[in-house]
Amino acid sequence: MISRDQNPDFLNEFLDYSSVTLNKSQNSIKEYNYDIALFLRFIKYHFGMVKVNDIEEIKTIPVNDLTLATIEKITLDDIRAFLAYLRNTYNSKPATLARKASTIRIFFKYLCNKSKKISTNPAQELENPKLDKRLPKYLTLEQSEKLLVASKSTDTKHGNHDNHERNFAIITLFLNCGMRLSELVGININDINFYDNKLNVIGKGNKERAIYLNNACVKAVQDYIAVRPKEGIKLDSKNALFLSERRERISNRAVQYIVKEELKIAGIDPNKYSVHKLRHTAATLMYKYGNVDIRALQELLGHESIATTEIYTHVDNEQVREAVEKNPLSDFGKKQ
Repeated sequence: MISRDQNPDFLNEFLDYSSVTLNKSQNSIKEYNYDIALFLRFIKYHFGMVKVNDIEEIKTIPVNDLTLATIEKITLDDIRAFLAYLRNTYNSKPATLARKASTIRIFFKYLCNKSKKISTNPAQELENPKLDKRLPKYLTLEQSEKLLVASKSTDTKHGNHDNHERNFAIITLFLNCGMRLSELVGININDINFYDNKLNVIGKGNKERAIYLNNACVKAVQDYIAVRPKEGIKLDSKNALFLSERRERISNRAVQYIVKEELKIAGIDPNKYSVHKLRHTAATLMYKYGNVDIRALQELLGHESIATTEIYTHVDNEQVREAVEKNPLSDFGKKQ
């Protein structure tokens, strides 16, 4: 929950602009609020406006008294000092720093260009930290099948026997559709069209897209709906597809816990894989075994840029080896 009373007015106005005009999701608004509030706290420390005994105490500095006169003094070097503080103090990774930098650019663009509250934009020339190029981790086909078997188990010793239909449906959707955690949690029953075997989800930036369900997904969801609680559901969760033990919409944390537990049951290290790794798995399996066009994969995953999707074209070393072996010159030495 955002504590607006702890923010200066110009920050709350920026959050309102992001929500209403930019149509950002509530998760994005919370991230913006956290990132900018931390940045402003650092600025007060950096400008010598407050003293702290420990550098981590910067997080506790109040900022609701900050004025636009102070914001006008911020330079590009001050912003870079903030990013360096994050890296040195919290060992923030390049991807995290890039997200913070993006938020700061949007913030100053609003203050300078949109609301005209300041005269110059210090973040105009701010560049993103260079990102490490890492291949995504994903489950093999064999591991994926083991995970499905584990989540379908009714064995009481596993502790998931009461909700195996729900857990199996969750794992099945992740592995077949590659949806994000927030997208799965947000599914309502009326989002599903069983006539066309189609599901509408709300992705990043509140963008709605359709995901087509294969036979495995349809059966898993229908089997769960057949046993889904009918009574005692919290009023605001009546239409939620997946329910928790408390009969309310399942939370992100609960789904993350379920996935970790099912990975353990399947004999897969839960510290190496996560919900997001299941998204990588779905994309990789579709590309590797389904001969899926990269543009179709982009649409399915809800990627804004094709460059984000193209990472899945580089994860399969077997295909790379096969391509080299199919080179017509591969047997040239044998002919000599």
